[in-house]
Amino acid sequence: MRQLLVIGIGAGDPEHLTLQAVRAMNEVDAFFHMHKGEQKDQLAQLRRDLCDAHITGSYTWIDVPDPERDRTGPGYEDAVADWHEARAGLYEGLLLDLPEDGVAGILVWGDPALYDSTLRVLDKIVARGKVEFTHRVIPGITAPQVLAAQHAITWNRIGGAVQVTTGRRLAAEGLVADDTIVMLDAHSSFTTVPEDTEIYWGAYLGTPDEILLSGTVGSVGAEISRVRAAAREDKGWIMDTYLLRRP
Repeated sequence: MRQLLVIGIGAGDPEHLTLQAVRAMNEVDAFFHMHKGEQKDQLAQLRRDLCDAHITGSYTWIDVPDPERDRTGPGYEDAVADWHEARAGLYEGLLLDLPEDGVAGILVWGDPALYDSTLRVLDKIVARGKVEFTHRVIPGITAPQVLAAQHAITWNRIGGAVQVTTGRRLAAEGLVADDTIVMLDAHSSFTTVPEDTEIYWGAYLGTPDEILLSGTVGSVGAEISRVRAAAREDKGWIMDTYLLRRP
């Protein structure tokens, strides 16, 4: 039966790749990659570099254009659901083209369990029942883990709770926990929290382009917004996360 390995590859540092991930990568005959366009060629190349550095045998690399997500309409969840359906169709076709005893791989930034759609997309393919395959998940180091390490901090205080959320929800709900990790923030939503909140921010974590800033929102928030905008303009994309700590 066909196999699909969903492999977490960490936040960007090649040394964050686990031994388990390296073993799994060497099992793969064909890697499926959703290409996000020229602006994110660097991300695609980082994946290829990991394969070239750690795979001892031969493999096939299959690029397919990632379907566009509708970012103009008001229905965010509906737009994401449509995007996942489109991805499911593409992966389904690739699996059908795989030999019956073939092993495919998908390389996922960070860990497949944290703000990544791959496993939900695979669930849709399984539910359709058009192609039989098994899948296995290999965990990876996440951006919040790297963020904490680079700032030499913990996520939580003694006995405290930690919330992991998105920029969209932070802007809508405010701070819920004493310590809050924020991902997928396209609009610098930290500007909506009290100015005495501590912030530990990082972009391009684990890569040579890594940027780190910390302080209170009142003292460094404007600088983070400025640096973030400049970095995004320069590279055409940005991947960042941060921790907010209430006093």
